[in-house]
Formats: sequence, structure tokens, C-alpha cells
Amino acid sequence: MKNDLLTQKVIGCAIEVHKTLGPGLLESTYETCLMYELHQAGVTAERQVLLPINYKNVSIDAGYRLDILLPNKLIIELKSVDKMSPIYSAQILTYMKLTNINAGLLINFNVKRLVDGIKRFNLQSN
Repeated sequence: MKNDLLTQKVIGCAIEVHKTLGPGLLESTYETCLMYELHQAGVTAERQVLLPINYKNVSIDAGYRLDILLPNKLIIELKSVDKMSPIYSAQILTYMKLTNINAGLLINFNVKRLVDGIKRFNLQSN
């Protein structure tokens, strides 16, 4: 329930960014503006967080980065693409598993209505 309120707040911030800028810009622009809106809303978030891969007890920097992370709560993966690909869903699900974070949002800003570009992910806790 608490995570639902958080994702709703994040989605509200993303909608504000999209309403102000519209589609067609670079992903990095939306990331910067979404970070601004999250900060204004009092949401603690980090951007471009390094995600090392643990392989056989060795931490490997393989160049993976989380677009936006709400520490221990939510991963936000941003896109600005014409068409969403299944690989983007696989990407965020993998990031969620690697970080043990059970909630994620995949947001594509390159749409007419942002609600059509948002996909929520939830992993079940064991």
C-alpha cells in the first residue's frame, strides 16, 4: 500500500514533466526534469546509480546504471522511444532482481498521453 502511494506520486511528477515538455526530447532531459519534480515533491531519489553485477562472489562493474532509484523502494527506468520493446521490461525486471527491490516503473515519454507510456512492475516477496 505504501509503495502504491509512492508510485502514484512518481507518476504524478512524470505527468507534470510530460505535460510541460511533451514528447520528442532526449531521455536525459526527462530524467533531469523528473529529478527536479521528485525533489520538489519531497521524494528522495538518486540518478544514474551504478549497478555492479555479483558473479561468483565477485563484484563486476559492467557499466549498468539505474536511471532513477528511490533507495530500497523503487526503480524508475526511463525511455524516449517510438515503440516499446519487450527487452525494456526484461531490463527493469533484471534490475529489480539484482537490487532486491520489488517495485519498478518503466516510463516512455515519447507518447501523446503519458499514461499510455507507463508500465508498473511488482515482484512478489518470498
